[in-house]
Amino acid sequence: MKITDLMIERAMVIDMQATTKEEAIDELISSLDKNGRINDPKLFKEMILKREAESSTGIGDGIAMPHAKTKAVNEATVVFGRSKNGVDYKALDGQPSYLFFMIAAPEGAANVHLQTLAALSRLLIDQDFVAQVKKADTPAEVAKLFDEKQAEKEAKEKADESQHEQKASDDGSFVVAVTACPTGIAHTYMAEDALKKKAEELGVPIRVETNGSEGAKHVLTRDEIARAAGVIVAADKKVEMARFDGKKVLQTPVSDGIRKPEELINKILNGQAPVYHAEGGAEAASAPGEGGSVWSKIYKDLMNGISHMLPFVVGGGILLAISFIFERLGKDNTIYQMLSAVAGGDTGAFHFLIAILAGYIAVSIGDRPALMPGVVGGFMAYSSNAGFLGGLAAGFLAGWLVVLLKKVFSGLPKTLDGLKPILLYPVFGLLLTGGLMYYIFDPIFKWINSGLVGGLGHLGTGNAILLGIVLGGMMAVDMGGPVNKAAYTFAIGVFTSGAANGGLMMAAVMAGGMVPPLAIALASTFFKDKFTEDERKAGITNYVLGLSFITEGAIPFAASDPLRVIGSSVVGAAIAGGLTQLWSANIPAPHGGIFVVLLSSHPFLFILSILIGAVISGLILGLWKKTIVQKKS
Repeated sequence: MKITDLMIERAMVIDMQATTKEEAIDELISSLDKNGRINDPKLFKEMILKREAESSTGIGDGIAMPHAKTKAVNEATVVFGRSKNGVDYKALDGQPSYLFFMIAAPEGAANVHLQTLAALSRLLIDQDFVAQVKKADTPAEVAKLFDEKQAEKEAKEKADESQHEQKASDDGSFVVAVTACPTGIAHTYMAEDALKKKAEELGVPIRVETNGSEGAKHVLTRDEIARAAGVIVAADKKVEMARFDGKKVLQTPVSDGIRKPEELINKILNGQAPVYHAEGGAEAASAPGEGGSVWSKIYKDLMNGISHMLPFVVGGGILLAISFIFERLGKDNTIYQMLSAVAGGDTGAFHFLIAILAGYIAVSIGDRPALMPGVVGGFMAYSSNAGFLGGLAAGFLAGWLVVLLKKVFSGLPKTLDGLKPILLYPVFGLLLTGGLMYYIFDPIFKWINSGLVGGLGHLGTGNAILLGIVLGGMMAVDMGGPVNKAAYTFAIGVFTSGAANGGLMMAAVMAGGMVPPLAIALASTFFKDKFTEDERKAGITNYVLGLSFITEGAIPFAASDPLRVIGSSVVGAAIAGGLTQLWSANIPAPHGGIFVVLLSSHPFLFILSILIGAVISGLILGLWKKTIVQKKS
């Protein structure tokens, strides 16, 4: 399939008028909509922005490739756009973007369109070709350039493939690599081509495996891995690593594969990559972005458990809260019984919270062999009333026990390797985790959990307000970071423990989390001279984010002015959290923001708490920030 079958001429925007990143996205989406290639522009834009939040698709060298795969797409399409003056697209190299390729992929699409998109990505590595595209005057000329270049590229790839065995010599210069990005559409293949092109310039034989949306392609063989001087893993998602045990492996973000191919190849050839060990807990090669401290490792493991648990918390919690409304019609009401069965009780989502939490904490530590003992340990904590704290203990216990078992069994003969995952790890992992939970940890955490629930149940008004102030303020300290998650996790623990005031704690953290984005929205609306035009536009979206209990909307503002934004937000969030406790505003749902307010025991007072906190924070921020001096043109 030709690239131009997807990059249709009538949808091309040869002279883009956009001056900002969002305007560029809107202009390209408008072309998709006009040509009937998408059915829901709003949803498509949401998915594009979601991908941009992971990392900029402005890949550098003047090129941006925003992309999304969603049901909002009718037919696979690549919209080409060109800006003569360039757009600040927040590209990886910090330079303006001139050429845009917006990729719209429908859900469940056949692999053929993904292969075409991969081919497009590979062509754009060639700077001479990019220069020709920039000079093209008409859509027809652009299409002709791509047709000719694709034919030339395919012919060269066939020739290279036939010579591969001859070039992959045993002189120690052979390099293998794996590339992967979260969506597997663009960056995966651009990193592949950048590495291959640079290797060719350096005279270094290379084999690159791609882990894209269509699955792994050009999969590395055992022989290739064995002969290689080292392995480059340029990936932003998990790839199969056990096969590289004992090899020198350089793990790096996929963007480095695009921007720093020569540096990566030279590090491998110079022996500067650490040796990767598949067995054991302390791997020499850390994943991209992982810190080296014990706390960063614990936090990553904890967040893995919480992120997998949250869908159960949110879905189950909101449906359970709705069931309370139907309960007023009588417990014989079939809708109430259905919602209770789906969300709570012994069969619903809430029944799995602690088991899922523990299981995925364990997976983060000990990989897949730790899942089963972690889940069982978490379920034991739930069944014995050891609660949320018991589940945390079960997850970390199961994970580290499996790591220990891997070390213990590492000395077994290689012929027994197949028995480890199907017999040794499951049996001994479950035995040790279950035994320690039954005899030691369940009793300890049952006692702690009972004491915590009892203590919270007898909090006086003053102490409850103080706790609400602390929890609300913590939600605004890092707006989605460790402190924020600690407060939310505490409230979830109380909420799931069955404590009578669990909904009160949830109200405090929800109010505290809603204040920062709402405060920024208010400040940017009423103190316009303190914010740039882009900030004012972003401030409007914070009304929606704040009302939806998405604190992260305030992060860009906090990053640019941390002292004023965080300082003012903490004050208002703490006040809002304290007011929810003063007025006993109970929220029987763990998420939802304004959309679950009607479930509150005092909906008006809960809203009033948030408004007071947001207005106070907004006023502090608006008065504290300095007026922006407009530059004269």
